[in-house]
Formats: sequence, structure tokens, C-alpha cells
Amino acid sequence: MPLDSYGVLSGTLHRHFRDQPGPQGRWSHVTLEVDAPAGRYRCAVAVDGAQPATGVQWKVLTLAASILDPVPAMGPGYHELSAYSGSGALDHLRHPALADRPGFLFVRRPPAWLQRLLDRLHPPHPWVAGTPLDAAAALEPLLVPGREILLFGAPLVQGLGMHDIHQNQGAPHGSRWWPDNGPWQDGATLTRRPDGQYDVFLSKFTTQADQTDAEGHPAQAPDGP
Repeated sequence: MPLDSYGVLSGTLHRHFRDQPGPQGRWSHVTLEVDAPAGRYRCAVAVDGAQPATGVQWKVLTLAASILDPVPAMGPGYHELSAYSGSGALDHLRHPALADRPGFLFVRRPPAWLQRLLDRLHPPHPWVAGTPLDAAAALEPLLVPGREILLFGAPLVQGLGMHDIHQNQGAPHGSRWWPDNGPWQDGATLTRRPDGQYDVFLSKFTTQADQTDAEGHPAQAPDGP
């Protein structure tokens, strides 16, 4: 069963700050305050994972606005998105501009010569692993006050805000996140640069799978060399 609600908040970044550390000195979010027509939203971007030794995984990349269509033209405010390709929803594993390697569309790993060609046409975007501090340090240069910002995730049930701004699929069976697994509902933080392109920050928990089935649950890796 996927998230109850999923969409994108479009607005202007007011400021950001890190969570206060918990009793054990750990913290898990960078909070963003975003101005939109309904008011000021508080949005929690996850920068911690379920395994303290490795923390979280993330990637930073830059995308043309056209790759995000139709979202950039939707205007300020929160917009609900349907969980399928073409609606504007994001999928870290299926969207060709976000996926780790362009060969992800193949049932079996493509031949080496074809993989090299795909890498030239669509450079791979591997995940980086590190601590919450490392992840925050990768995110914060994108957070320029006054910039237009897009936040993909789930709206809060009460009050103005967003959460689940991280990968929302691939959680292991038996975990409390298993019921939320689903394709085309992943979270992301994007800020618009002066040249019109978007800087993108994606994050995921270290326990989440890199390949998922049609329901967003972990899938076995394909066989073959």
C-alpha cells in the first residue's frame, strides 16, 4: 500500500536549519521553511538512516526544467500528483534522469559495449554513503534563501508542511515503512538556479533496496554477468 497522499510543494525558500540533536546526540532532518500562497510550510528533509554506521545515502545532480514537466509550470502551492510516469511524480529507480545507471531498464545487465554507450549518453548517478553531517553538507549549498524550490513528498495531516522527503520504496519486509512502499512517489528537494536549471538532492535509507517490483517492494537483482 503506497503513501496516503503524495505531491509537490512549489514555493520560495525562506530559511533552513538542522534539527536539535536527540538524547544520544543524533539528529535526522534538515528543516526548510518555504513560503507559498497558503502560508509558510515547514518541510523535513531526511538526512539520517536506520543504520548508524553508514547513516544515509544521497545524490546531488542538476536537471533541465523540461525533464520535470509538467511540475515547473504548475505554479506556487501544493499539488497532488498521481503515482505514475508522466504525471510529474518522481521515482529514484525508474525515472531515467534519476536512476543510478541507465541500464536499469534491461531485465538482464546489457553487454559491456552497450553499457559504455549508455553511460556516455546518460551518465550514471551513483548513491553516496556517509553520515548525517555529510548528507547535510551536500544538501545545504543548494538551499539559498529566496530561491524557488520544489519539494516532493507527503503533506502533513495537520498544519502546513511536508515530510517523507526521501525514497519511499524498497523498505524491507517487516519494517514499519513496508506499508508505504510504492513506485512513482519518491521525495526530493530541488532548487531553481538563475540559469533556469534545477539543483536536485535525493536521499534514501541504507536499508532500502536499489531495485523494486511493481508494488515498490524489494526485488531480487537480475541474474547474469
